[in-house]
Amino acid sequence: MRRVVVFGTTGSGKSWLAERLADRTGLRTIELDALFWGRDWQPAPVELFRHRVECETREDGWIVVGNYGQVRDLVWRPADTLVWLDLPLPVVMGRLLRRTVKRAVTREELWGTGNRETLANAFLSRNSILLYALKTHRLNRERFARECEALAGVKRIVRLCSRRDVERFALSPLP
Repeated sequence: MRRVVVFGTTGSGKSWLAERLADRTGLRTIELDALFWGRDWQPAPVELFRHRVECETREDGWIVVGNYGQVRDLVWRPADTLVWLDLPLPVVMGRLLRRTVKRAVTREELWGTGNRETLANAFLSRNSILLYALKTHRLNRERFARECEALAGVKRIVRLCSRRDVERFALSPLP
């Protein structure tokens, strides 16, 4: 396990799990959000985003965290292990709500960009991360299932469907 991708819907615990795996393996973590988002929530142009990802994944020994379709080929192709956090919507929404409120109240800066989540954006915006999670959970699950099925004979795929599965995997002996 030298090139790992941790993916799942927004709020599923990707970063938490990646940190645990990085602590146990010594692999470095690459947050796709940090490579994608600029100041004032401006997305990086696709070419720049792809370049950043290529530079970060050039060498062996990484855990990529995230689901960006624009760079899936760059991270899934060289990966030896795909870890899919496929948690139920109520679990995801509970985690996302707690995380979002905490970040808004503490004014936590995200990815060194100056970006911060706000309660207004979380609850009153058409760009709400909570609304986004509600809209994309089922679609992500279907898409990820198809993509993982196609790669099942080529990659090690770990599908974690409950909190218990995630905790067990985070603590289990690694290959």
